[in-house]
Amino acid sequence: MGNLQEFKLDAESKQEHVKTPWEDEMEPGDFISYRQSYEFGKFLKEFEGYEYPSKETGAIRYYFYNPLKHGADKAGKYPLLVWIHGFNCADGINAVGHSGGEQFASPKYQEALGGGAFILVPLANEKWVNGEMEGAWSEVYFEPLAKLVRSIKNDYQDNVSKTAIAGGSSGGWMAWVMAERYTDLFDISIPISSGYIPAREELMRMGESGLKTFVMHGKRDELCSFDEYVKPRLKDLEEMPGCVTYFPDWVRNGDGGVASVNFGFEMGQHCVIVQAQTNLIYLDGKPYDERFTGGLTGWIRECCEE
Repeated sequence: MGNLQEFKLDAESKQEHVKTPWEDEMEPGDFISYRQSYEFGKFLKEFEGYEYPSKETGAIRYYFYNPLKHGADKAGKYPLLVWIHGFNCADGINAVGHSGGEQFASPKYQEALGGGAFILVPLANEKWVNGEMEGAWSEVYFEPLAKLVRSIKNDYQDNVSKTAIAGGSSGGWMAWVMAERYTDLFDISIPISSGYIPAREELMRMGESGLKTFVMHGKRDELCSFDEYVKPRLKDLEEMPGCVTYFPDWVRNGDGGVASVNFGFEMGQHCVIVQAQTNLIYLDGKPYDERFTGGLTGWIRECCEE
């Protein structure tokens, strides 16, 4: 996902540039929302930047939020949340916001998670070369990322409780495949808007291992078709132990409007990551889904307390 701040358009200019493919399907009285309900960049200063050496990929830049430096009890146990950005989003510190992880550093979310949470946001070494993207997430990153997560867990072994990996779009693919390949490393997986779902036997194995999975995907996703990639696998996901699904008819911003993001083409319904950063709770306090009255933070906390 690109920088949402760069693509906020009012209704008039939006209509001139890109007409939403789903606009005619909206109910009378419904409206399109062009802005996320949280302030992008507000908590970026709370993250520190580092590099992790890797022969396979070159040094991996990453950003890290340490709750112990922000008032959390140094004797406490807190989840480690690994947020993976999508394609063409590795633009330095802003990737923390693109990944979905930024708002989880807010005092409100930190408290909701049980008094604190570590947040790790690694960056792919993306760059454009002759009009082609090089260095985006691929198989070459699997082992280096696993090593980075192990390193963080080892450094804070007295304070890390459980480990979650989450991300949207290609970050959702990474959340699935990392949990599939390194099931012993993760306790929670939150794949969002992914065009990949592991084979049925892998889902069963992962679930039986104790992995908790929260799958999110908009039914009108413009980039990763729900009907093509998710619908044929509904039975497998329903039968996967420890798996819950959230498939909204409409992806909405916190103000209740249908989310629209102009990225040179319409992709608002692909951006369920925006709802994750609202904690699946509208501005008026109503949950997006009555099954998750405590929001995404509440579900993660329940998983950590089991």
